[in-house]
Amino acid sequence: MSAKNIKSPSIGTALIPIVISLAIFIVGIGILEYPAELMLLFGGIVFTIFAVLHGHNWERIIETMGSKIKKALPAILILFSIGLLIGTWMIAGTIPLFVYYGLEMINPNYLYLIAFLVTAIVSTCVGTSWGAAGTIGVAIMSIAQTMDLSLAITAGAVVSGAYFGDKLSPLSDTTNMSSIAAGSNLYEHIRHMLYSAIPSSILAIIVFTVVGFGIETDSTQLASIQEMTAGLDQLFNLNVVLLLPAVVVIGGSLMKKPPLIVLFTSSVIAMIIGLVFQGSSFANIFASAVSGFNVEMLGTEANVISEDLQSLLNRGGLYSMYNATFFVFVAFFFASALEVSQALNTILESIMAHMKTIGSITLSALVTGFAVINCTSNALVSYFLIQDIYGKVYKKKNLHPVNLSRNMEDSITITEALMPWTVSGVFMATTLGVDNFEFLPWAIFNLGGFVFSALYGFLAPITGGFGIRKLDDDHVDDTET
Repeated sequence: MSAKNIKSPSIGTALIPIVISLAIFIVGIGILEYPAELMLLFGGIVFTIFAVLHGHNWERIIETMGSKIKKALPAILILFSIGLLIGTWMIAGTIPLFVYYGLEMINPNYLYLIAFLVTAIVSTCVGTSWGAAGTIGVAIMSIAQTMDLSLAITAGAVVSGAYFGDKLSPLSDTTNMSSIAAGSNLYEHIRHMLYSAIPSSILAIIVFTVVGFGIETDSTQLASIQEMTAGLDQLFNLNVVLLLPAVVVIGGSLMKKPPLIVLFTSSVIAMIIGLVFQGSSFANIFASAVSGFNVEMLGTEANVISEDLQSLLNRGGLYSMYNATFFVFVAFFFASALEVSQALNTILESIMAHMKTIGSITLSALVTGFAVINCTSNALVSYFLIQDIYGKVYKKKNLHPVNLSRNMEDSITITEALMPWTVSGVFMATTLGVDNFEFLPWAIFNLGGFVFSALYGFLAPITGGFGIRKLDDDHVDDTET
């Protein structure tokens, strides 16, 4: 179709596909819990029909989708590399080593503080808030219950620590997907999140130290922790060499080497360590890399190890990333149809006319992200929706994509567990045995991220833009993917 046949939608007509799509997400994903991928397809079809009715064609949507996938291809490959890394780190004993010494650090005299720190260490190493809360978190909650301590405070500390890793770990799917959605480099994204993560962590440490000061406990109450460490010691040959794969990743990120090369190199080293130090066969090494690690690969019967420990260890592999990768393609179809339809741009032009400052844009993005995750209960859907709504707005204000990806994490990733009607909220409340609104005031890290991200935006004129990265900053390197 020629350009003269293309019609710009009015605000009234532009609202129609947006309202219909939001209804599909809220009802389909949030209430009926249908697959998010399918709901995204339906939403994309709605915008496709709207685009065609306003003079666009199907080929334009496919071309736009192809362009988005081309730009995101390196990040998609990183997703597969993360699955490979987790599987190989597991069978090498690298992740179990971090978990083991994380458990050893627990000091019952400072249970609230240790609950935050240890859970943060474990979640960073394994890249999942659910895995950390469902294993280490459960053990810590049992100790708190035995000592008749506040379960609400303990649960808040566990949730805070669990989402520290979910937000900052390069192994976390949400960390990777938020950077993909915003179009920012993974390592740049993680470094920029430190602006909100560090003060939130310091605040959490102060609160949990003060509140938990003077707790007295009996060492016999640590049986559950000792059982888990004994299980890890039984499964793996734990030694300092197992740290080498992690050293490679940290060193590579500091030297700004290509992430794919760094992750693959670390995985190969982990495979060698698994062969030499854990006595694994080539078949199990490769199976762990592709389909994921299982404790039975180490010649141990599953019933010998606790279910909690199995749930922490049995994961990873290339296959584990297939769903996330497929989701990227579906999300790009939806985003392409949304972009071509111009419906959202029409609405935004009227809304953004009232947003003149970095602070107002930042707060708007944070509030929108929080609202969307509460409606959809799906972080991946929320990331791409926020990108579609605010991506161009941030760019027009000369704001680097890492600002948007950080705002996504601080409004979506770490707040999802606080509400009782989201999937993560239900998981945390059920697993820890404490209602969401009871531990919400004590989820200091989760609340702090939202607050500090907003403060950086509003204080930018006073602080000279501290915590805000501009596109034209001299130190910005946009050549990385």
